[in-house]
Amino acid sequence: MNIDLNALSIFCMVADERNFRAAADRLGVTRSAVSQTIRKLEETMGIALVQRTTRSVSLTEAGQQLYADVSPSIANLAQAALAASSLSGTVRGQLRLAVSSIAERFLSGPLLAGFAEGYPEVQLDIVVTDEEFDIVAEQYDAGVRLGELIAQDMIAVPVSVEQRQLPVCSTAYMDRRGLPSHPAELIGHSCIGWRPRPGVAPYRWEFMEDGREFAVAVQPEFTTNDMQLMIKLACAGAGITFGMEETFRPYIERGQLVPMLEEYCHHFAGFYLYYPSRRNLAPKLRAFIDHVRLSRGN
Repeated sequence: MNIDLNALSIFCMVADERNFRAAADRLGVTRSAVSQTIRKLEETMGIALVQRTTRSVSLTEAGQQLYADVSPSIANLAQAALAASSLSGTVRGQLRLAVSSIAERFLSGPLLAGFAEGYPEVQLDIVVTDEEFDIVAEQYDAGVRLGELIAQDMIAVPVSVEQRQLPVCSTAYMDRRGLPSHPAELIGHSCIGWRPRPGVAPYRWEFMEDGREFAVAVQPEFTTNDMQLMIKLACAGAGITFGMEETFRPYIERGQLVPMLEEYCHHFAGFYLYYPSRRNLAPKLRAFIDHVRLSRGN
């Protein structure tokens, strides 16, 4: 039996008022519309729910039982809808974000801490992941990843400048093995690779030469899904690793890592905050988007 919740709500209104016209006035509809709704509900259930006279309405035994059973739930639904509606102008609630582990600047702290300070009634729930999935299906409000990986039906807001990837190694490794003069020579070196999870091939190292993109399928001696471990191994002289220049920059400036093959490393679109629609954005997400735009402008 398929019962219309709206019909049950109108039935409860009639039961409260004991009058079709009063119920219609509260609902902002005609008396005949209320009467027709009750009649269809009775037909669906196969039993009379109200007794009508020219002056009043009373409930049958079945109507009294139905009212006792459903009126608390209808009241709870109305309260829940009112509570949800109250969020339409209030910046509060939980904001769920799925963020790429290599979105270094976004995850560095100041941007997120600044938002939390400005909107104390919003709780940020941030999952750092490099898995590709549907943020809508997984009930995230938004995500952050490289622009080239974002589906075309998403709205995207830049959160970084252009990026590029570099191979790097320690000075100790450079002194011991030397540096390759072309990306193809990486095949003969000890490499530290990345993959998102077990059972997936290691990430291919991408370069550009004479305007043509190409990839080198290195054979890593070490493979991990943890960028920090890759950096530690490279700093310890274990081999050459490959990743975002932004991630390596502090280690390069301290002399712990040495970049190489920079003439073959091209720039590409950076990281974006993305979300599914501009329509009826929750205030918490709208506030976060504005904060991201303002922070990037600074």
